[in-house]
Amino acid sequence: MRLFGRGRSARFRRPSGDASRTGSTRVRASTNDDERHLEDFVSTREGVEGWVEPRTAMSDVTLLLVAWDGEFTRRRVPSTDWAYRFCKRHGVTAYQAGVVGIPQRMRDYIRRQKERES
Repeated sequence: MRLFGRGRSARFRRPSGDASRTGSTRVRASTNDDERHLEDFVSTREGVEGWVEPRTAMSDVTLLLVAWDGEFTRRRVPSTDWAYRFCKRHGVTAYQAGVVGIPQRMRDYIRRQKERES
């Protein structure tokens, strides 16, 4: 058996299929339910700001919305352009998550929720 080339055994061959060929992962695409959830969040909270999170190996583009008290929601969106248009349409200030980190009020909200649970 040869170490390199055509003579390699089957256990060393790369499996066929799109995901294994490209090394990419399959992620769930955004849906109309995601858009409705974001619209509901914006319309029922005050002081909402948005953070557009870029695509990663684990997820597609997401939009993080944070209210004045730190309550937040995150949903997949079709693209970064879509996220910025959504924010503009709803009067929400939008930031690039990779440039402007998440706000302290969100971290404080998460901490308060953990304290309540314990």
